[in-house]
Amino acid sequence: MTMRITPSVLNADLSDLAGTLARIPSSDAVHVDIMDNHFVPNMTFGLPVVEALRRRTELPMDIHLMVDNPDVYAPQFAELGCESVTFHAEASAAPIRLARELRRLGARASMALRPATPIEPYADMLGELDQMLLMTVEPGFGGQEFLDLVLPKIRRARRLVAATGQDIWIQVDGGVGVETIGRCAEAGADVFVAGTAVFRADDPDAMVRQLREQATAACSH
Repeated sequence: MTMRITPSVLNADLSDLAGTLARIPSSDAVHVDIMDNHFVPNMTFGLPVVEALRRRTELPMDIHLMVDNPDVYAPQFAELGCESVTFHAEASAAPIRLARELRRLGARASMALRPATPIEPYADMLGELDQMLLMTVEPGFGGQEFLDLVLPKIRRARRLVAATGQDIWIQVDGGVGVETIGRCAEAGADVFVAGTAVFRADDPDAMVRQLREQATAACSH
């Protein structure tokens, strides 16, 4: 599997987001957390900020919607040209319809699950997705401690994805860093959201490369 690192700008210098993106050229994408203070108890960016960032970077945009009613909002980010758009299963009224709409608009369709949400009820719709995002913290805030209890779910997700015979990425988000990325890769994840680990490093881009190397080494064992 190819290991991909998608740093989250939630933990970056929010006063200079364009400058921040210039510091992580080795990233596979930039992860942008959209929060509405309803689905999660925090508020971050909206469509205008993403539109401005889209003009300032050539990195693919990996949008993570932690909002109520993503069925309405998610397609708007796909229409902006964001390469990947993630909605939460717990918030979507019609996840299959939404996934198909995102793909129709040219975005990779991704669905996220909170730590306590099982993946098995969604096994039959995996073929509608390009990515599954498994939260390894409770969504809403950066800098939280990684929840090892999600590792068995990552393993189950990898088995379910393998059974489809399709190239569906498994992304993990929350507390991912040098101490935890190996366990995630061994469990079956291949896309890693890292915020604090990257942007608190002296050299963020070197940390991106280190994390990718660690994940690749762990996966090959």
